[in-house]
Amino acid sequence: MFSIFHLFSALLLLAAVFGYLNHRFLHLPRTIGMLIGALGLSVGMVAWDAAFPGYLVQPWAAMILKDLSFPAALLNGALSFLLFAAALSVSFSDLWNRKGTIIVLATIGVLISTFLMGAAMWLVFGLVGLNVPLVWCLVLGAIVAPTDPIAVSAALERIGLPAELRGVIAGESLLNDGVGVLVFTLLVGVAANGTTDISLAHFSLLFAYEAVGGALLGLAGGYVAYRAMRAIDQHDVEVMISLALVTVTYSIAELSGMSGPIAVVIAGVLVGSHARQHAMSENTRRHIDIFWSVIDEVLNALLFLLIGLEIVVVEGNSAIFEAAAAAALLSLVVRFASVGPLALIVTKLKVRIGATVLLTWSGLRGGISIALALSLPEFEFRQAILAAVYGVVLFTILVQGLTLERVADYFFPKKSS
Repeated sequence: MFSIFHLFSALLLLAAVFGYLNHRFLHLPRTIGMLIGALGLSVGMVAWDAAFPGYLVQPWAAMILKDLSFPAALLNGALSFLLFAAALSVSFSDLWNRKGTIIVLATIGVLISTFLMGAAMWLVFGLVGLNVPLVWCLVLGAIVAPTDPIAVSAALERIGLPAELRGVIAGESLLNDGVGVLVFTLLVGVAANGTTDISLAHFSLLFAYEAVGGALLGLAGGYVAYRAMRAIDQHDVEVMISLALVTVTYSIAELSGMSGPIAVVIAGVLVGSHARQHAMSENTRRHIDIFWSVIDEVLNALLFLLIGLEIVVVEGNSAIFEAAAAAALLSLVVRFASVGPLALIVTKLKVRIGATVLLTWSGLRGGISIALALSLPEFEFRQAILAAVYGVVLFTILVQGLTLERVADYFFPKKSS
C-alpha cells in the first residue's frame, strides 16, 4: 500500500534525475527542462500502456492516485509556498511605481481571460461531444488565467527589456496569481454546489472582501515578520520566521474567509523588499534566497510530475485530447484578447505594440495552474479539464518559453556594445 511518503520519495528521485539530465545534457531553463522530463515520463507511460494494455502502468498510477487522493491542504500548501517564493524576488517600489498598469492587467485582465477562455472551451467541449457545463468551463478559464511568476521570471532573466516593461510583466504575473486563485475558488464553490443563482453584486462583494482582507492580512503579517527579523541577526531563525509567515498567514486567511494567495503575495513582497533591505544581513539574504529557491524548484518539479501521472490515467478518448490541443492554442488567443487592449490603453511605453506582444507571449503557465487543477474535486469531467490544463502548460512553456527571447529581440533589439 502506497503512502504519501512513498510517492513523495519516488517523485523526488525523478525530479533529481530530470534535474541532473537537464544540467548535463539539455542545458535548458530549469522549468522547461523539468517539464520536458515530466512530458517524457507521461508519454513513456502512455506508450507502455498502449503496448501492454492494462498491465502495470495504468492500474499502478490509478491505484496511487485513488489511494492518496491528494488532500486540498497539501496542494494549498504548495500554492502558498510557490507564491511566496515568487513574491520574494519582486521589488515593492517597482510594483508601486507601476501599480495602475499592474492592477488593471491583473484584475480586469484575469476576469476577461477567465470568461473568454471559459466560453471558448464550452464551445470546444460541445463540438467534440464532451458537453462540459459552462460553470466548469469557467473554472478551467480561471485555472489558466494567471501566469506563472517563476516561469516568467526565469524567462525574463535571459532577455533584455526596458525596465518598465520588465516591471509590468513581473508584477502582473505575480499579482494575477492571487486574483486568479480567488476567482477560481469562488467559481469552484458555485460549480460544486450545483447552483448558478449567485448575483453579480454578491460575487463582487465576496471578491472585494477576500481580496482587500487578504491584502491587509498580508501587510500585517509581513510587518510582524519584518519587525522580528530586524530585532535579530540569525539566518536560521529568520528562515523559520519566513516559513512560519507563509503557513500562518495562509491558515488565518482560510479560516477567516479571506484570500490566502493574495495575503501570501503581499507578505512576500514586503519581506522580499522592505525586510531584505532594512532587516537582513547579507548572510541572511543569501540563506533566505537559497532556501526558497530550493522550495520552489522541488514543488514545481513535484507538481509537473503529479499532473503527468494524472494524465496517464485519462481514458484513451480522442475528444479529450482534441479539446486539450484546442485549449493550448486558445490560451494564446485569449491572453492577447484579455491583455492586448488593456495594455494599449494603460501602458506608457512608446512601443505599445511591442509591449502588447511581449505581455501576450510572456504569459507562461506552470506550477500555479497545475496546483489548482490537481485540487479540483472529483466530478465527471475532471480528467478533461486536467488534460486541457496540461495542454496549455505544455504549449506556453515549450513554445512560448523557448521562443520568448527571439520575440523580445525583434521588438526590443539589444544594443550593440
